[in-house]
Order: sequence, then C-alpha cells, then structure tokens
Amino acid sequence: MDKRKIIIDTDPGQDDAVAILLALGSPEEIEVLGITAVAGNVPLSLTESNARRVCELAGRPDVKVFAGCDRPMGRPLVTAEHVHGETGLNGPVLPDPTMPLQEQHGVDFIIDTLRAEASGTVTLCPLGPLTNIATAFEKAPDIVEKVQEIVLMGGAYFEVGNITPAAEFNIYVDPQAADIVFKSGAPIVVMPLDVTHKALVTPARNDAFRNIGNRVGIAVAEMTDFFERFDKEKYGSDGAPLHDPCVTAYLIKPELFKGRHINVEIETQSELTMGMTVADWWGVTDRPANATFMGDVDSDGFFALIAERIARL
Repeated sequence: MDKRKIIIDTDPGQDDAVAILLALGSPEEIEVLGITAVAGNVPLSLTESNARRVCELAGRPDVKVFAGCDRPMGRPLVTAEHVHGETGLNGPVLPDPTMPLQEQHGVDFIIDTLRAEASGTVTLCPLGPLTNIATAFEKAPDIVEKVQEIVLMGGAYFEVGNITPAAEFNIYVDPQAADIVFKSGAPIVVMPLDVTHKALVTPARNDAFRNIGNRVGIAVAEMTDFFERFDKEKYGSDGAPLHDPCVTAYLIKPELFKGRHINVEIETQSELTMGMTVADWWGVTDRPANATFMGDVDSDGFFALIAERIARL
C-alpha cells in the first residue's frame, strides 16, 4: 500500500487525540501534511491548543497545526464539554504547548496543499464538524477533484443520534457544511456511530494502553478513564467508544472494516431531525451512491493496532 498523505481536520476531544497519535505512530503508512483545527467539541481556542498538545505528547512538535473556522457555516456553535470536559482533553495533565500555531488560516492551508500536491494524492480526514472542509470547497471549487478521498467520522444509520434523537454530534454541529461535502462528488468513506460504538475501550483494553508504560500510553488510558464515564452512564456500555481513531485505523488497515457504498443525504431544514444522515442502507431509493458507510469493525484488531502504534511513540 502506498503511503497516504493526509490532512487531519479535528476538534480534540480525547478520541481525536488518539486518532492523531495513531497517525503519528504510523509513519510507514501515513504522512501527516498538517493538522487543521475547527470549533466543535470545544471552542477553536481550545481545539487548536489541544492539537498542539497532542503533537508534543507524541514528540512531534514539527507537525504544522493551523486554526480554522471558529463557528459553523449557518448556525450557532454547539459544543460538548459535557462529554469531553471543559478543556476538551480532561483526564491527563498535559502542559501548555510551546510549538507555534501556524499563522495561515486552516482553510487556506487545505486549499494550498491540495493545489500544490499531485492530484489524487491527498486524503482529508475530518474528525469533527465539516466546517473547514466545506468552506475550502466553497472558496476553491477546483480542489474537490484533487482530493484522493475523504475519510470522516460522523453520522449514523441504525444508531441514529447521540446529540439529538436523530443526529450524530459532528454532523449536527454544522449540517450545512456536511451537506456541501456529501454533495461535492469527492470519494467519501464514513465511520458512523454504528461502527464506533463497536470499538469500546473495555477495562482490559484500557489496562493494555496503561501497561505500555510510555507517557503516551498512560495519557491515552487517562483520557479514556475520563471519557468513558459519559458513555457508561448514557448507554450502559462497558466503556467509551473510540470514534475518531476508526478514521486513522481505516487508512492503515482497511480490512478491519466492512460497509456498503450507498446514498447519504443530510437533513438541513427540519429542526426536529436537523443533521440527520439519511442513509439509504437498503437501497430503497434511486438516489445515486455518494459514500461508503461502514457497518462493522474487527474491534480486537482495531485495539491491537492502536496499542502497537502507541507503543512506538
């Protein structure tokens, strides 16, 4: 498999942090061209700072981090401190970052990078609301055809919603942006709640992270120790789902996942179902397929991969 050149677009978030660490621990398969932060789990001032904290935790202060959009395209910002804590990375005590935030806006970095790299060689990896990606597509329509693939975490079909009865958080925060991205024509792979809720950090799996013994493994265990309290209370699950690392894991070992190429539309009009991913899993419409929606994951293989790569950092 050729090495993937990727831009990580993120709103860290404990699970975002693990996704970034997995990418930085996999240099044979992944080249991180840069990280763009977006408002989502917490406001932009925290997501860009958290992205830099994670890079420094991994010993990679050379990774370029850019601040992107600080609000959704058409709605007030909704955040998730109730899940991730007031910092977005509650759990471990991570020092304030010393590596610089890049001066360029994240959207402009996405545009310039796609224009500069050979067409079809850059994968976009959104782990949060799709505001930065959609804004880049609106500002520079010529870059859409240059995208190799968009691999994102968001949406659901059977699981339906985690922030409203109908919507998953990342899509709900900026449904207008999601609508633009899903209609863009770029190849899209989606990791919905239906997959991520099968990737649970059980006590044994979290002990495995902690027992790696390096500072990254201990920090990841402390993140999920904090993160899991919400899902255990809400779902009665055995642990926290690691949503966003599914994106990175797919880039490294796509065989861990199974899904279908289907039509996905984003609800942008109804307040009742705003942000719903209307996924035609059973092919009951004649709308053309526009995304590969994953439906299953080899969870043991997934966690083995994360532990292996964290041990390298």
